Amino acid sequence: MGGTDATTSLFWSALGGPPGLEEGVSYRGAGAVLPARLPVRQLARAAVGVCSLAAAELLAARCGGAVRPVEVDEGAVATAFVSERHLRVDGRPMVPFAPLSGFWRTADGWVRTHANYPHHRRRLLAALDLARDAGAEDLGRALAVLPARRVQESVYAAGGLAVAVADRPDPARPPVVERRPASGTADRAPGPADLPAAGVRVLDLTRVIAGPVATRTLALLGADVLRVDPPGLPEDRDTHVDTAPGKRSALLDLGTPGDRAVFEDLLAAADVVVTGYRPGSLDRYGLSPRDLAERRPGLVTASLCAWDRSGAFSGRRGFDSLVQAGTGIAAAEAGEDGAPGALPAQALDHGTGYLLAAAVLRALTDRAADGRGRDLRLSLAGTAGLLLHGIAPAPAPGGVHDPERWLTAADSPYGGLRYARPPIGYAGAPRDWASPPTRQGSDAPAWR
Repeated sequence: MGGTDATTSLFWSALGGPPGLEEGVSYRGAGAVLPARLPVRQLARAAVGVCSLAAAELLAARCGGAVRPVEVDEGAVATAFVSERHLRVDGRPMVPFAPLSGFWRTADGWVRTHANYPHHRRRLLAALDLARDAGAEDLGRALAVLPARRVQESVYAAGGLAVAVADRPDPARPPVVERRPASGTADRAPGPADLPAAGVRVLDLTRVIAGPVATRTLALLGADVLRVDPPGLPEDRDTHVDTAPGKRSALLDLGTPGDRAVFEDLLAAADVVVTGYRPGSLDRYGLSPRDLAERRPGLVTASLCAWDRSGAFSGRRGFDSLVQAGTGIAAAEAGEDGAPGALPAQALDHGTGYLLAAAVLRALTDRAADGRGRDLRLSLAGTAGLLLHGIAPAPAPGGVHDPERWLTAADSPYGGLRYARPPIGYAGAPRDWASPPTRQGSDAPAWR
């Protein structure tokens, strides 16, 4: 399907892309994929569309010539946006949400909990004075007699995760992408290459889905992506397998002098640092965007958080499901019985992930022209606001979605994998990652 897409134009403008370039983006329909009351299909395809265009633009900036045409298949997008559901490890599907994660009735409404990680489960139960081995029935009874806001605040105070379900869409419209030039100029400029991000060094300080989706996309496009995690905070294994292809994974304790020195050596040769922790949480390590730019002139810093940085939840942890609940998406997707609903994919995570990758690619294109780094900021709440208020619904084009067409297989340290292929769609784009996921923490903290 040709013609300029309004959501694609909106995203491209937010990314600071040259006006008119988005007119070269087209989409191939696959029917009513990602069905929802909200325009999830349009958001998903446009996020992948501008990411594909940003990749083609960077490739042209490095090699010369025209920007390659972009055609994105909506079937590939729909498959990639639920990649975790298609993942198989030796035939085993990914473990779904934990029993204590979900929507629960309260005395005055609903609350959404997130207890997939053991420490979040413990804190949720402790906040409600429940035993460590309490189950779903125990949690349901405890929540049924409490106001939703009280649950939200008491669980947050205990370090857990729960959000009162908003009964209507939040009118706030946080920025989709914030872009600021950084001081100083880069000391190197990658030259011509077969892939847009070949030779670009990316420090990946992200977790769970949105940030890792962005960095696995940069890895697909040729970047040397090194994910760095602290020891003692393992990622969910299946989530890591799903989001780590093409990347390497190392462990560093930034609170110890030896590991900190290793990190500083990595930073001294990095082109991009991507962070996915709540605002301010890395500042004690001197890892704010300003601190990073001062130590590494020309650096592109990209930070991702869950909530609006200027809102009431700005300093809080969050996940896609919680942002859906707190912004009114769950209410917009409510069922006939009034129970809150959910999007057909973790679309805030995946959509923001592709937008984050696109923002980095555009920043690298701008840096190739002026040598300056960029400070980029995105949030799940910004994507949620756009989904709620910024995209006009439109009927789905014709076509049939066959997920099998977009699945492939590979061996890995975890076993045989069956997984979704990437949906990036510029002419000549790679069809798969160069390597399978490595085990978390198993790689040396060094650039290739």
